[in-house]
Amino acid sequence: MKNPLQLTINIVLALAVAGLYFLHFNHKPVAPSIATDSSTAVMATPEPAADTAAAATTESTTEPAVATAPVQDMTGDFSGKLAYVESNKMLDGYQGMKDARRAFEGKARGWEKQNQTMLAGFKANVEAYQKQAASLTAEQRAATEQKLQEQQQQIAQQQQMLQGQAQQEEAKLTQTVLESVNKKLEAYGKTHGYKLILIAAPSGTIAYGEKNLDITTPVLAYLNAGYRKK
Repeated sequence: MKNPLQLTINIVLALAVAGLYFLHFNHKPVAPSIATDSSTAVMATPEPAADTAAAATTESTTEPAVATAPVQDMTGDFSGKLAYVESNKMLDGYQGMKDARRAFEGKARGWEKQNQTMLAGFKANVEAYQKQAASLTAEQRAATEQKLQEQQQQIAQQQQMLQGQAQQEEAKLTQTVLESVNKKLEAYGKTHGYKLILIAAPSGTIAYGEKNLDITTPVLAYLNAGYRKK
């Protein structure tokens, strides 16, 4: 049978590693979905050509004219109507996200303090047991080790609760920021006449895009200007 005391000490070391979670805000920016106006077409539909209209007036009156749907011009210049933003650059530079991260880190320090307090108490109990073990009877050692194991289980449960709380809080703060960014991107697109604004994310949403279609810098300036007015 393994030495229960050594097992308890190993548990202390394992629990100490878990505390590092709370010191790191592992935020991976999520590409915000862009709300688009369903009444706005992605590409403009050109008017029928003038010569086509003229030809229609010369058709024989004995045969009805056949109405034809306008053909979309797939070769036109749509710069200024179609653009993209880089999600990482936009979110990392957005003051609202920076403030959300600072708020989370402040709460995380509080959770880490709770975690360290629990571990310090557990470590003190283990050290006290080590000093007294030689003078204890077998029954006393077994009882003390049982209590230490129960304390370890309670600490593990408390840590799981703190981790769950941290994850929920991080998700809440991130979602709040992304919803705000979505609304402001929609307003920016409508104000500047864009038909579509795409998100270039590390996951590879956009494989290629000309740099003149990248509006991350002006959008970021727009977001921060609006945030400062709050």
